[in-house]
Amino acid sequence: MKKNLTLFCLSALIIFTTMNCSNVVTPVGENIEIPTEFSDKTTAFAFDFWKELNAKEDKAKSYFVSPLSLHIALGMLLNGADGQTKKEIQNVLKTNNLTDEELNTIYSELINGLPKADPKVTNTIANSIWQRNGFPVEEAFIKTLKQSFNAQHYTKDFGQPATLNEINKWASDNTNGKINKILDQISPDQVMFLINALYFKGDWKHQFDKKNTYKTTFSGISSTKEIDMMQMTKALKYATTDSYQAVELPYGDDKYVMTVILPNNKSTDNVVNSFSSENWKELSGKFTEQKIIIGLPKFTMEYSKKLNDELISMGMPYAFSGSADLSKISPPAGRLKVGFVKQDTFIAVDEVGTEAAAVTTIGIEVTSVPNYPTIICDRPFLFTISERTSNTIMFVGKIVNL
Repeated sequence: MKKNLTLFCLSALIIFTTMNCSNVVTPVGENIEIPTEFSDKTTAFAFDFWKELNAKEDKAKSYFVSPLSLHIALGMLLNGADGQTKKEIQNVLKTNNLTDEELNTIYSELINGLPKADPKVTNTIANSIWQRNGFPVEEAFIKTLKQSFNAQHYTKDFGQPATLNEINKWASDNTNGKINKILDQISPDQVMFLINALYFKGDWKHQFDKKNTYKTTFSGISSTKEIDMMQMTKALKYATTDSYQAVELPYGDDKYVMTVILPNNKSTDNVVNSFSSENWKELSGKFTEQKIIIGLPKFTMEYSKKLNDELISMGMPYAFSGSADLSKISPPAGRLKVGFVKQDTFIAVDEVGTEAAAVTTIGIEVTSVPNYPTIICDRPFLFTISERTSNTIMFVGKIVNL
């Protein structure tokens, strides 16, 4: 059984806080169909991620992330994992019921289908693999990422400053120049980067009239600031609960939507912690169209965050440890580990619409792998022959010449 991707997009969007569309009338977009179970579980992943980030981030700091970008980047990593490392990533992504082939097919449908969902949306998804020149990597891993994730593969000299510039330029090129730097340096132990880039730009279906924008004070939890508040009165999908009010602000042809959630007090944490896949469905069922007054601040924000701690708390510590099994990237197990998972984001919201971008970078590095014992008997040696159950040595020997 399959269903439209709308629910998954909404959950990614509420944390990512926006998906975008252009304002030009174009033909109707394509529906994206994925398994219902996958959609539900990726929605649950989005909320799990949101809760962990919210718990660990400074309470006085605003943030903006993309669970979709993170999911795709971890999906690429999953193809290189095995053993306990693979099981943990599958559990975090909530995809342990799917085979590698089934999951990669769904990723391919998302990556190829999302940009076509709404012709009024500028929506690009790009993936890349950056490999240190001379470091051996399994051909099957590269082939899978090329086929299922449309990943571009680059083999570069990581010791050259030009490589760092190329990686940052790739991020900039695939986010319309909104995210210009994702790496400050490349360390000697880093041998691979798996990178996902998302970019969205679009206009509101119902734009805010600039003449209705006014100056007001935004009262935060630790400070106040004068802002530009956009406002309109419009028939929109609206819902209210005991804890918050919610309104949907659609883009383009309604395929993408910003869901604005306003807690009844300043305690956003309680609302975040209450979200799950199930009550998100309940909220979706409560929306009714009615005329409301909506005020939304104009804002621009950049955000950058290493997500190691969040992912470890979500249940995948092995990937970051010396016990990591990324042998499907380069054997043996224990040779590689994830050094960091980092997300850089940008968002701008104004009367016309929203522009947003996210880049998720996974840095893979060699571990301080123990040197495996090597015994080459190319010189005199001793040996025994024994019976183990009785611990009886039956023969001993010494070879000094052959």
